[in-house]
Amino acid sequence: MASKRAPPILAKGAEEMETVIPTDVMRRAGVTVAGLTGKEPVQCSRDVFICPDASLEDARKEVEQLYLLFVYPPYDVVVLPGGNLGAQNLSESAAVKDILKDQESRKGLIAAICAGPTALLAHGIGFGSKVTTHPLAKDKMMNGETDPLSVVCLPPAHYCYSESRVEKDGNILTSRGPGTSFEFGLAIVETLMGKEVAEQVKAPLILKE
Repeated sequence: MASKRAPPILAKGAEEMETVIPTDVMRRAGVTVAGLTGKEPVQCSRDVFICPDASLEDARKEVEQLYLLFVYPPYDVVVLPGGNLGAQNLSESAAVKDILKDQESRKGLIAAICAGPTALLAHGIGFGSKVTTHPLAKDKMMNGETDPLSVVCLPPAHYCYSESRVEKDGNILTSRGPGTSFEFGLAIVETLMGKEVAEQVKAPLILKE
């Protein structure tokens, strides 16, 4: 398979399944896991520790150099796992905001799962898109506050809500929670590399149809 750059951004409090399962599915596409606070182990929502491959800053520098050389765009997809605390940390990160704004400006794929889409709201990303979230994050996603200095409000809500397990609208791909993590990862692979590749990845996973 062709190499793709797809860094899940790992923050303290991230949901383990929503981080590991999509990453495992996407490994075949050459994914790099970027830690929000460095390369040290990150404590996730159920006290599992995950070691990022690189710091977020190191990953940014590497792909920016390639971008300046006209070799690659910075990322093929930016992935935001869920977890309430993880999503909150993503929402409060200026570095994450910069990456998302750049990705959106190039119409690059942005994928978020569970509470992860609330970071899109916080940073003013994908307004007007159809999205889904974990049911417990729905109210925040549809009624939550944003930074009035960085976004333009689109009343009565910033997004159109979907109950689908995976929802893709333009360059925004969202999913619902731990139980949809395989579908989420496969949807990213299909978007980046096509249905045939996604089916090849899916077959040995023995997923229930």
